[in-house]
Amino acid sequence: MARQGGWQISALLLPHLKSASLDRIHPAYFVLPGNGPCVTETSSEDGTDGSCESCWALITCDKQASRGRSLLRLLMMEVKWIHVALIFFSLLSVTMMGCFLWQYSLPKEEPGPSAMEVRSEAIQMCPRYPEPVPLDHPIPILKDALEKVDMLLRHKIHSPSLPAMSAIVIYNDTVLWTGNFGKKNGSDPFSAMPNEYTIYRIASISKIFPTIMLYKLWEEGKVTSLDDPLERYAQSFIIKNPLGRLKESEQRYTADGLIFLEKGSLPLKPSPVTLRRMASQLSGLPRRLRSTSLLWRGSTQDALALLKDDVLVVDPGTRCHYSNLAFSLMAHVLADHAAEGEYQRWVSENILDRLGMEDTGFDITPPIRSQMAVGFYSSGQPAPLYDLGWYRPSGQMYSTAADLAKLAMVFLGTYHRRLLEPDTVKTMLTPLFKCSSEYFANKTGTPWEINEQLGYDIIRKDGDLDGYSATFSLVPKLRLSFIVLMAGPRPQGGDIVTQTYEYLIPAMKTAFREAEKSLSPPPNPTPYVGYYTYSNLTFYEIKVGPIGVLVMQQFGPHIEELIPENYRTIKLHHLEDRVFQVVFDKEFPCILRLGSASVSLETQDGQLFNFYPFDRKGLSPGFDAPGLNTYNVVRIHRKPVFYS
Repeated sequence: MARQGGWQISALLLPHLKSASLDRIHPAYFVLPGNGPCVTETSSEDGTDGSCESCWALITCDKQASRGRSLLRLLMMEVKWIHVALIFFSLLSVTMMGCFLWQYSLPKEEPGPSAMEVRSEAIQMCPRYPEPVPLDHPIPILKDALEKVDMLLRHKIHSPSLPAMSAIVIYNDTVLWTGNFGKKNGSDPFSAMPNEYTIYRIASISKIFPTIMLYKLWEEGKVTSLDDPLERYAQSFIIKNPLGRLKESEQRYTADGLIFLEKGSLPLKPSPVTLRRMASQLSGLPRRLRSTSLLWRGSTQDALALLKDDVLVVDPGTRCHYSNLAFSLMAHVLADHAAEGEYQRWVSENILDRLGMEDTGFDITPPIRSQMAVGFYSSGQPAPLYDLGWYRPSGQMYSTAADLAKLAMVFLGTYHRRLLEPDTVKTMLTPLFKCSSEYFANKTGTPWEINEQLGYDIIRKDGDLDGYSATFSLVPKLRLSFIVLMAGPRPQGGDIVTQTYEYLIPAMKTAFREAEKSLSPPPNPTPYVGYYTYSNLTFYEIKVGPIGVLVMQQFGPHIEELIPENYRTIKLHHLEDRVFQVVFDKEFPCILRLGSASVSLETQDGQLFNFYPFDRKGLSPGFDAPGLNTYNVVRIHRKPVFYS
């Protein structure tokens, strides 16, 4: 019996198949199933239930027993064996139709839906999350989506509270669209429109840069671990953590390294303020130093002195809490440790110069002012360009849509200049913690705010500062990025980033599904071409398709009648050595209904076939599909003939 999880299906075992040759398979050779109980659900570890060894899938025990007795009575009567075999084979072939080689899951024994319910049930198409592929432009559905984005943002421009906006959409290493709206200076009627090189303050998007510094120093071995406590690099760091020492009367719990306490035991050791927690709003540090504003111009030693008599807002690692202090303190401490205290110089030399981000920086000089869009408050008053002093790492920086597009390509893994190793980028983009409902993001990362939309994680960093607002966002699974910079507060009427992705994500998914897939043929197809069978139940032919790519098709009695050709045929994408990947050409139903049976095409898509080493004739004797728990799919010498 084949089994997955707590379910098992009849493998349609044929233990008494006597034909030595598979050239002609006669129904008379199939024995009748036993008349003992047949159970199609189990939770046993070995997938057995003590029932009859040969059971008919999708037939309830009562029905099976009844049919078995009927067939046995026929045997007792003097009817020709071939007639009995034909009756049995007709029943058996119905269930065989649903048995793809790669199928291993059948439905529970439940009453089937009515015809009306079946008709009304929406068919979920797959792949749900199609893999990004190269796209040949123009793509009509993507063009329509970008036009809707353009219209959306154009209508958000409102003078004088939001006079200028620049936005950009990136796929892989390609800029799909840029949009620039309004005027660089809303108070000047003769001001020019902004463009992708217009400079805006990016506020908290600046937090991406000390986070990159952390990961880069970790790669270089200058930071031993991302989870090092801050005091390893700032020995004078001390802060009170009363919430980390639970009293006996308080509720005990486990989270992020905490353990249960028995009554009368010692207090818990406080959770440390680690570098990774500082970079992901999990440090518990206050939003800023007590008795300071964002314009504070003290030193790092002054900051550490102020913290000695301060308290953590939450126990580190247990709750999301936004902190500008955490990022500024981390940046200055790491700079003291590895860059002679010069944080801005380190960022310029190791990030901005390396990526060619020529219009990004910290100091707002007169030449920079001349390229900037003028920021405004919602009242229509121009906003001052004040300096954040010691808090500069958390929000001082300025940039352009063009420069931030380069940074987006770094995180998408497509920029021609490498900043971090691919595994490091993957770690940096991984969500760390699910936040409580009162926090403004569902999950937090380093340094991201992460929300799910249409099944995808939208990884973003928002920035808001007097006169400016901005968002840097990524959808890594789609290799998609949307960046928007605004010379004013965020417009009302819904989040424009969310609204933009409502257009972009469905369009990208459709474009990927409809795109021609680029498949690799094997160096020599001959060892794989031929006919195969799985337990003499299902049969397959592998042949050479266009451009040498292998094509695999299922065949057998009634297969053509029950299963559409599109879903009987798959392509095999050569990966390496004797390993191939299952690929469906176009979109397909996630679940293919075959009467009372069903086939999970979604499960099959992307599975691996591992062919056996070649025999003396240079042919592979068969293959396994380990991801589907299917083994010993063997080669047969010629195509079987089925009698009806």
